[in-house]
Amino acid sequence: SPAHWARRGEGATRTHSFSPMRIISGKYGRRRFQVPTNITARPTTDMARENIFNVLGNWVDFEGLTALDLFSGTGAISFELLSRGCTQVTSVEKAATQYNFIRKVKEQLHDPNLIQVKGDALKFVETCGTKFDIIFADPPYDLPDFATIPELVLNSQMLKPDTIFVIEHSKAYDFSHLPHFYQHRIYGKVNFTIFRLDDPE
Repeated sequence: SPAHWARRGEGATRTHSFSPMRIISGKYGRRRFQVPTNITARPTTDMARENIFNVLGNWVDFEGLTALDLFSGTGAISFELLSRGCTQVTSVEKAATQYNFIRKVKEQLHDPNLIQVKGDALKFVETCGTKFDIIFADPPYDLPDFATIPELVLNSQMLKPDTIFVIEHSKAYDFSHLPHFYQHRIYGKVNFTIFRLDDPE
């Protein structure tokens, strides 16, 4: 679809028409929100998002966890985390259109557990001292520093002994050589690399 080739979050330049953002499961499950036509983002496909959350749901109970969504785009990951029971989700997004859309959805849901940060995701990682149970990153595929992001997160102060870190990327990248690498999963054209700090057998 045309939306697949749009760029998500920071560094985006092109606009496309989008299907409504759908929250898949949890207390907000099946809720839909119309995405602005001028958004410059590449939202994770529903199929990929549903699959990666099914994987994570087999490992953790989201209830009571804290999470970070870097390069939030439409906020679909953030709202999925909230819907499934995370007590606090921090959403980092630089682009004004995306940031304002996330704020609008937050207001419609009346959910105080979403913390929005309007700013550069990489600078946030470098300066953040808060620790999270789950970290998602979905940078624009054409971001110049893309290849450095996993190490930046893994070397940050944001990790707990059992943090799970997921990065979405294109097939051009292979992060299996990095510390705490756990799995690489592919859903359609969407690639996820998963890092687990507890390195379970």
